[in-house]
Amino acid sequence: MRAPRRGNGADFNPNAPYRMYHGDDIPGFPQHPHRGFETVTATMAGIIDHTDSMGNAGRYGHGDLQWMTAGSGVVHGEMFPLVHQDRPNTLKLFQIWLNLPKRNKMVNPAFVMHWSEEIPKYTTPDGKARVTVWAGEFEGQRGLQPPPHSYATDPSSEVAIWFIEIQPGGRVTLPAAAGGNAVNRRMYYIEGEGLAVDGESMRQKTEITLNAGQPVEVANIHAAKSLEVLVLQGRPIGEPVAQHGPFVMNTMEEIQQAFMDYRRTQFGGWPWPQDAMTFPATKGRFALQGGRETNPPVAPTTAADAGSAVDEDL
Repeated sequence: MRAPRRGNGADFNPNAPYRMYHGDDIPGFPQHPHRGFETVTATMAGIIDHTDSMGNAGRYGHGDLQWMTAGSGVVHGEMFPLVHQDRPNTLKLFQIWLNLPKRNKMVNPAFVMHWSEEIPKYTTPDGKARVTVWAGEFEGQRGLQPPPHSYATDPSSEVAIWFIEIQPGGRVTLPAAAGGNAVNRRMYYIEGEGLAVDGESMRQKTEITLNAGQPVEVANIHAAKSLEVLVLQGRPIGEPVAQHGPFVMNTMEEIQQAFMDYRRTQFGGWPWPQDAMTFPATKGRFALQGGRETNPPVAPTTAADAGSAVDEDL
């Protein structure tokens, strides 16, 4: 299966039936460089194929999360393989850029894979609200370990990434951050209807700045439809930010140096046979790091659900 057209890099219309982004045959983002920050790519549906200049690779999706520290420089590709011939290849994800403090901007690149089966989740006693803890802590559920030089490894950063799903009539309270209003907290109203924040109704597709020093109740007051919100939290690093394209540094001189270094070294070069690398449609989820391939934990299956296991793992 091939994409219907070539991507132009600006295909972000949410109302379009098909969005190509970059790529010739497969949608996605062929090899491109990064330096000075981290990408946290959290999936809800669909599949992503990852390859990078360190020789690492992976196929992940359906709730998995990949956390990559670009550090001193990495080239990676993120492609959206068309694994299904008989139905749409729907992909739903967030990619969050997390800055690095100056002391860690030139560390060695690294990435970790967090499989959906292992990511902590909190469910309210009535079962009507669920919080997926991609980073930070929520009601005793602590997110999995980020890469070693991530800003999130510093407890004082109070980095938190919470994906919250609320059914009609459900509600959940966000706890106050330990650092109070010295910590930034924003909520993004992504999908659904009926969001109320401390009793105040919110319109759809809204960014809401919250006071992290105060608990806040998030509720779904709609009679029939569920909703989804994303909460991002962290203490400001407190350093200058210079950003251009795929590089995030502290000064424009460092940005210029990043471009020069990339032109000179290609951040280690590209070890893969294609710029837009994808894996066979039948290959399941995996992570290849340092020449060692790992896979998600295998859940016990019954005869009734064994037939769907292969398709679900794609």
